[in-house]
Amino acid sequence: MSDPMQEGQLKLASIQAAEQKLMLQTYQRIPLLFMGGSGVTLRDEQGDEYLDLLSGIGVMALGYAHPAVDAAIASQSKRLLHTSNLFYHEHTAELALRLTEMSGLDRVFFCNSGTEAWEAALKLARAHAGLLRAEGKRVGTRFLAVEQSFHGRTMGAVATTHKEKYRVPFEPVMGGVEFVRFNDVADLRAKFSEAHAEAVCGICIEAVQGEGGVRPVSKEFITAARELCDSTGALLLADEIQSGMGRTGEWFAYQHYGILPDITTVAKPMASGLPIGAMLCTDEAARAFTPGMHGTTFGGGPLVCAVAIAVIDTMKQTNLLTHIRDVGGYFKERLEWLRKQHDCITAVRGMGLMLGIELDSEELAKRAAAAMLDQHIIVNRTSETVLRFLPPFIVERTHVDRAIAALDGILTTLTLNSAALAGRAPAGENSHG
Repeated sequence: MSDPMQEGQLKLASIQAAEQKLMLQTYQRIPLLFMGGSGVTLRDEQGDEYLDLLSGIGVMALGYAHPAVDAAIASQSKRLLHTSNLFYHEHTAELALRLTEMSGLDRVFFCNSGTEAWEAALKLARAHAGLLRAEGKRVGTRFLAVEQSFHGRTMGAVATTHKEKYRVPFEPVMGGVEFVRFNDVADLRAKFSEAHAEAVCGICIEAVQGEGGVRPVSKEFITAARELCDSTGALLLADEIQSGMGRTGEWFAYQHYGILPDITTVAKPMASGLPIGAMLCTDEAARAFTPGMHGTTFGGGPLVCAVAIAVIDTMKQTNLLTHIRDVGGYFKERLEWLRKQHDCITAVRGMGLMLGIELDSEELAKRAAAAMLDQHIIVNRTSETVLRFLPPFIVERTHVDRAIAALDGILTTLTLNSAALAGRAPAGENSHG
């Protein structure tokens, strides 16, 4: 009689060996082989289930095997997969209309990923600055980006990404980028000022930094950025690749602040698992692109656009933004409760279903994330010390309760063990020598 567990282990080992030999070693994979999923649950090769509170790093908006997504894929795949952007198909304008209505912006460019959307945004900002200079305005080519930012992996995107581990190995990257201290309005104003030899063409902001540790920008900072751009004609670029499409309880996180950027970028949850990105912009910014200046082979294809439409329509029909605000608010409340129980939690941050807790050491964060996985709950560690939660939008309070209970027990155990190894009692307890 065959042993399913042994067969599963052999299958995983075979795949690991093949990848080790054949693939570029760009990922430190966790030794799990997922074969299927449903709702907020993933299933591995042995049939074990995992509560997914990461959703493929913010991608699986409607969870796994959602009937609306499955139906859209099945229907469109039988009709048309690709035509190229030399021709029309029925879904581009339909999806663009939804996105412009949701965002308050005017025009859309479709691509395949977040980093491509951001690359398009940078190119548009530089091209727009050239138009303004031709019209006699003092707009240069310099970008201001924000410390701890992450905008993607392509050369322009990585140039505006602050973390050195992503940027430095590829230097020299695109020039003309200066970093501003996070939420430091005085530093922003000083680096935007005319005292610099080169004027600014764009300010790059994540309304909520994801890779940077789930850090919401302050209202004062983003308002100042909007005002500075308005003063010269420079463009405000809002990266919503992780925070957009409802993740924070609004369609776009900048809507929490009452401002409108000139350009925004979205991607991760747009088609709940299929690769699509988009750059949205104002009519004023859009006039800088003319036919042939930018393009993509696969961007905005019939299949991904049909699925993205199905995702948006399902979110509207099920009032999912309200659900995100409700469950996200409950999740944050429970994380705040957890912080009061554990001195090792130094901060709780985030909006909607984009949340994080900061722990007081990198090692503790590593061990806590691993222990959660041992209990079949998927989270991840970002910015070294932050546990990040990006669950599917359909997550329920019962799933939150399970995660909080698990994390409570894990942090208790880990801090007790650390105290014992250090030869001292945990904080708040008497030590008896």
